[in-house]
Amino acid sequence: MSENGDSDHTDKEWLEHDCIKPMRPDPKVQVVMCDGSPVTDDHKEIKDNGQQKGYVALSDEERAKGFVRPVREAYVHVGKEAPKYPLRDLTESEKARYSCVGFVRYEKYPSGSDTIGKFWTQDDLNKVGKGCGVRTVMALPLAETYARDPSFYSGTFCVGCGTHLPVDEFLWEGTEERVGS
Repeated sequence: MSENGDSDHTDKEWLEHDCIKPMRPDPKVQVVMCDGSPVTDDHKEIKDNGQQKGYVALSDEERAKGFVRPVREAYVHVGKEAPKYPLRDLTESEKARYSCVGFVRYEKYPSGSDTIGKFWTQDDLNKVGKGCGVRTVMALPLAETYARDPSFYSGTFCVGCGTHLPVDEFLWEGTEERVGS
């Protein structure tokens, strides 16, 4: 998992683009390892099973401030959600601007939406609805971190695939709600 943009997914191409700069966590927010110990420099090392050596979570004090979502400890890998609106080809200027990322299509959202649209890579389009369907359970401090700050992590581990993937490829178990939303 990743703490607010400090990506733990160094093995995933989708986070290695120089033109995408992750957000940095608010320095006032206290983070710790899942077991409550201080964050270590080596926590992102990948073990033989595909998981990291350790995972970062909000501190007990931060989580005690309350939750904005229910505490859920399990999610299911379902793949990316399909575009809701028609896709269009990129303009020449968009192709030039985002060539380092590999965007191939653009989904324009209707007027009045919170955002104006979304760029899609071919890899994203290929992953629509193609998750492995396996349920993953996480430790309570991680679940409470999601409940306190749903966008804290950019990726999470899938036990079925044995790797870290973007959170938007998962649904909270028993719901239609995307992890990280």
